[in-house]
Formats: sequence, C-alpha cells, structure tokens
Amino acid sequence: MDGTRTPHVAPVLILLGPPGAGKGTQARMLEEKFGLVQLSTGDLLRAAVARGTPAGKEAKAVMEAGGLVSDEIVLAILSDRLKAADCARGVVLDGFPRTTGQAEALDDLLAKAGQRINAAISLEVDDAKMVIRITGRFTCGGCGEGYHDTFKPTKTDGVCDACGSQDMKRRADDNASTVMSRLDAYHEQTEPLIRYYASKGALERINAMGEIDTIRREIARVVAPITA
Repeated sequence: MDGTRTPHVAPVLILLGPPGAGKGTQARMLEEKFGLVQLSTGDLLRAAVARGTPAGKEAKAVMEAGGLVSDEIVLAILSDRLKAADCARGVVLDGFPRTTGQAEALDDLLAKAGQRINAAISLEVDDAKMVIRITGRFTCGGCGEGYHDTFKPTKTDGVCDACGSQDMKRRADDNASTVMSRLDAYHEQTEPLIRYYASKGALERINAMGEIDTIRREIARVVAPITA
C-alpha cells in the first residue's frame, strides 16, 4: 500500500418496485441513514422547470404542448442535478430508468463522470398479498393518520385513534382490478430491467412483503458497503 486514497466517487442506486412496495419509505431511510439524495423523475422535471435551466425550458415547452418529455431531456436534467453539491454522498433514483434503452443511456451518462449503477435494488412482492395490502388502506380525513382493514384497524370502528374524527377516506383507485392492472403493467415493463441489471451483477432482490424494519435492515446491508 502506498498510502494514497482512491478519490471518492458518489454511488448511484436504483429502487425498483411496483406501487405500494414501499419505495418511498425505504428511500427516506436511505436519505436519513446514509446521506443519499432521492431523485424522482417528476421532482427533477418540476425543479428544472422552476429554475428555468436550459433543459427545464425544453421540458416546459414540451409539456405545455401536451407532449412527453424525451429521454434526452430527462438525462440532461439528471446530469445537471448529479453535479449539485448535495449529491456528493450519492443518490437513489426512483422512477428512472423505466426501459433498457434508458438504462443504457444512463450508463453512458454516468460513465462520463466516472460513475456507475452500484446497485439496482428490486423490492419483490407477492401480487395477491399486494392486492390485500393496497385495497385495505384508508386514512383519516381529519389528521391524515393511515390505517388498514387487516393490519392496522381503528380501535373503534370508523373512529380515528389519533384525533377522533369519523371522516375516513379511501383512494378511488385502491380497488382490486386497478391494483392488479398496475402490477401487471409493472412486471411487463420492469422485467427487462431486472434482466439487464442482473446481467451486470448489479441486481439486489429484497423481499418487500415483510415488516418494514426487516426490509430496512436488508436494504441497509446492501447499501452500507457501497457507501463506506
């Protein structure tokens, strides 16, 4: 050993998982525990448009015309964001890439900065159990406390434990047919990405049907050596 240190290269992680798999919850854990920055496509676009960056102006023009923002514009916005000081500890991508073409373009972008995808963490779910998990959700309209018919019912039927409100709300799209359609679409769109990152040795599969703390520990086990 000559005593020199390898220059720090900010790690890049991807969270894969269908709606309801807990990506948001786990991304927040990664931010808090490891200092990573969660980057979601929607937030990136809105921020770039608000700041009036060149890529943001392009995105705004496309969206105002009712079009879909191209991969090139998204990548340009992502490239700008990755250069920000707060991304020096690393980032978690949520919502991008969605196709193998986008994944390949992202690899090229990162390579120019000496970076790569260090891990693509796939939150694996059981579809039938996911339907039960999602369709049973409801929230208090008074304070926003979340409940579940099976896993977290109110102590008194129809009455919020936290604030006593009887205004309980369910999302209109939290029904079995809609949830199954979303899961089918996710599997169809994401399976090629699973194969892509598996072929590169970057895929990490995590059982997302257990307790949140158990899932958190499994993800932390994967991420800790990457961020060390």
